[in-house]
Amino acid sequence: MLGELLPAAVRVAERPDDDPTAVPLAEEAEAVARAGAGRRGEFLTGRACARRALARFGVPPVAIPRGADRAPRWPAGFVGSITHCRGYRGAAVARRADLLAVGVDAEPHRPLPPRVAERVLLPAERRWLRGQPPGAALDTVLFSAKESVYKVWHPVTGRWLGFRDALVRLDPAGTFTVELLVPAPDCLRGITGRFRIGDGLVLTAAAVPA
Repeated sequence: MLGELLPAAVRVAERPDDDPTAVPLAEEAEAVARAGAGRRGEFLTGRACARRALARFGVPPVAIPRGADRAPRWPAGFVGSITHCRGYRGAAVARRADLLAVGVDAEPHRPLPPRVAERVLLPAERRWLRGQPPGAALDTVLFSAKESVYKVWHPVTGRWLGFRDALVRLDPAGTFTVELLVPAPDCLRGITGRFRIGDGLVLTAAAVPA
């Protein structure tokens, strides 16, 4: 599913549930030392998916520790993104020579709680939503797209990007464009991405060319 949303240079691994055989490598153990069963399962399965994706580039099993900013630390020469939600775990990886960053996100396909929508969506996005026919949870697509955008923004800039710092415009064909409302490097101007709704999930993805 996720592979349909990303350039050919990206390798993807995904599954609908936790991998009961997944175990942390040494540098990952601290991140889940005090985690509950649910958090531990999604973390370990996300890392297992990431290693499967890296293996498609010929990379042997390697630790993907969590940095001080809580983002995954990828092996030298690679960029990637990990996501998980109820019913989905997945990872996408690319060579840094091909992409500066890749961001993916998965969410259950259901409307955002009103207070969350008010906090994360811009007035222009909420106005657009009011003009759309009922059915798809497009507010959640907007939220997910912003998550994917953050995952390409942060590795490049090392800075925080708030939900209201990016205006997302959806196209019914399954694409989105992003207008950043804060100063940004040229490589991040004009971010585009794709989304998919199906199987009870919203999936979004964005990539920044090298």
